[in-house]
Amino acid sequence: MRITDPTAIRALAHPLRLDLLELLATSSPATAAQCGRVLGVSQASCSFHLRQLAKYGFVEDAGPGRDRRERQWRLPDPRPTLRLSPGDDTVVRWQLERMVVDREMQAILEFVDRDDEQSAAWRRRAGLTTALALVSDEEAEQLKTQWLALLEPYLARSEADMDARRPGRRFARYFLAATPMPTETTDD
Repeated sequence: MRITDPTAIRALAHPLRLDLLELLATSSPATAAQCGRVLGVSQASCSFHLRQLAKYGFVEDAGPGRDRRERQWRLPDPRPTLRLSPGDDTVVRWQLERMVVDREMQAILEFVDRDDEQSAAWRRRAGLTTALALVSDEEAEQLKTQWLALLEPYLARSEADMDARRPGRRFARYFLAATPMPTETTDD
């Protein structure tokens, strides 16, 4: 999904809307009531925010639920990706990048603060990794491409096995950010 409208970015700025998108990415289709139970918010609030997301094409109507009274929602694309082209509005780019980084950093901090048995097991096996590498911009691009290729089989599996999740498998966030260190400047 390509976004050029700053208003569409603002439509994503509400934390509940991002939670709804994330929930629908892992368990779609779902009704507003189902989303509310999982997220711990009211059905009315979920319904309102789902309609707002639909207005900008982030979600779509998936037909009636089992009881035929409630509307189900789904993502138009099972692997939603928000894309900006290099020439797009810099304010839109900044808003989108800032939103993604804020969201991922919050999830990382919540994981670090979580103190339960499952988190401990994940921390031992997957955990957090940080590194300082000396690379060119071309090499950074190559690392990103390799990282995406490494994740691809797991992304495809999550789409195919949506209803057949095995015990011990959970959706896990992966976030890659290459942030170049500032260069030393001289006053010569």
